[in-house]
Amino acid sequence: MTDQRRLTVVGLGYVGLPLVMEAVRAGLRVHGLDRDDTRVAGLAEGRSHVDDITDEQVAQALADGFVPTTDPGCLASADVVIICVPTPLRDGVPDLDAVRAATEQIALTIRPGTLVVLESTSYPGTTTEVLLPMLEREGLQVGSDFHLAYSPERIDPGNREFSLRNTPKVVGGVTPACSEAAVRFYERLADRVVPVSSPSVAEMSKLLENTYRQVNIALVNEMAVFCHELDIDLWEAIDAAATKPFGFHPFRPGPGVGGHCIPIDPNYLSHRVRSLGYPFRFVELAQEINGRMPAFVADRVIRLLNEDGLALRGSRVLLLGVTYKADIADDRESPSLVVAERLRALGAELSYHDPFVPEWHVAGERLVRVPDLITAVSEAKLTVVLQHHRHYDLDEIAKHARRVLDTRGRADGANVTRL
Repeated sequence: MTDQRRLTVVGLGYVGLPLVMEAVRAGLRVHGLDRDDTRVAGLAEGRSHVDDITDEQVAQALADGFVPTTDPGCLASADVVIICVPTPLRDGVPDLDAVRAATEQIALTIRPGTLVVLESTSYPGTTTEVLLPMLEREGLQVGSDFHLAYSPERIDPGNREFSLRNTPKVVGGVTPACSEAAVRFYERLADRVVPVSSPSVAEMSKLLENTYRQVNIALVNEMAVFCHELDIDLWEAIDAAATKPFGFHPFRPGPGVGGHCIPIDPNYLSHRVRSLGYPFRFVELAQEINGRMPAFVADRVIRLLNEDGLALRGSRVLLLGVTYKADIADDRESPSLVVAERLRALGAELSYHDPFVPEWHVAGERLVRVPDLITAVSEAKLTVVLQHHRHYDLDEIAKHARRVLDTRGRADGANVTRL
């Protein structure tokens, strides 16, 4: 069994780079392997591309021995290899090309005793059905010649309370020896490691977490639609329900769901279930409801302007916050883009403000980013709060706005309408 001091992280995105930082702090010798030349060059010069990691932290990691590289030769000397590559969907089917490519490179140079861990999100069975045959192809035996495990990433961008260190780490090994090796490694990086009986259980735990969120967000989003018709403040009702000290966890509506996790991850589980011959109806219904929310927001914009005797076409509409999550710069799968595309197609004179997004394109065209927030708010016929960044003083915005549509339920005032 190796001393697990030489680590290679494959994939230096929002999952891989925080892992690198924690491993360097733990005193490990770390290589970061990525096929993006620009990303690797930036890291080598001390520049971070991940919201929660500063340039200063990257510079310190470099000083402590971190080596970003595009050369897979670093795999040959690794005691531990962790795969953190993207697993996107292609026409609703999980695309594991990057996982397979990484595993292929590892299989070429794997040494006795090496621990290989997949952290990329995928369907249950990926570790044993995809990685294991590739790594055993040349006659090596899992559990004796090398170790293989799955440990789902739990990175929450923008979360100032929980990091890799203080978030429990779930680990499932292919054999008991694999689990033991994986637990021993992650105990260096996380305060609590949670071993489970198999990689499939660990894979399922990740999909359960995000499917639970997607389904419950869909519930309150659908309730937001009919509560508007019933003239009931759903946010007040949720706050009231949340006073119950047991049996209830509050979820709140919004303009839709975004990022890589909630709108994407449940599809991996749905794909696996469909392979058994029946649909995963909860997921499919939740996707449908959440997918309708941007259109509902656009419809609310039209109706609010109509109440003021204005048509959407030609009206100045200001969008505030276009990222999928508060206080980060990531706009992947953001419902704000769908809202903007719909409003623009219907003739609105759109502009936006987001302290984290200096440039934003809608329908292939660059949208105007207002330089002065309060001036823009005062000039807009309608201000739409799509994301509540901490930079926004909603009381000040409401004070200067003609009318506000708040899709996050945070603002108050006579001229404020919640979703």
